[in-house]
Amino acid sequence: QVQLVESGGGLVQPGGSLRLSCAASGFTLDDFTIGWFRQAPGKEREGVSSISSSDGSTYYADSVKGRFTISRDNAKNTVYLLMNSLKPEDTAVYYCAADPRLAFWSDSADEYDYWGQGTQVTVSS
Repeated sequence: QVQLVESGGGLVQPGGSLRLSCAASGFTLDDFTIGWFRQAPGKEREGVSSISSSDGSTYYADSVKGRFTISRDNAKNTVYLLMNSLKPEDTAVYYCAADPRLAFWSDSADEYDYWGQGTQVTVSS
């Protein structure tokens, strides 16, 4: 059974950092393209970052480029999203998603079959 579990969210002040984790079970994460998405109240789900299964190439939304870093630890079957210089507009529920058919990164939620339950990130003073 494919399962993704996010953790690491919380309340942080503007300018602070958080590292989100996406732990996989039931499959080898390295064989899947992984995406991080977020959804703020009243807004559509937004693709934040993605890492390709085929060549490890990465994608970042313009709004997070230079501040967020996606990485993969195959030994722990976990993907991370390191978020630095956080802003109030980064406040959202963050989800990780996985799909075995995607060879390259994707920021389209429709292309992912497996989703975690989400973790809340709140950036506020």
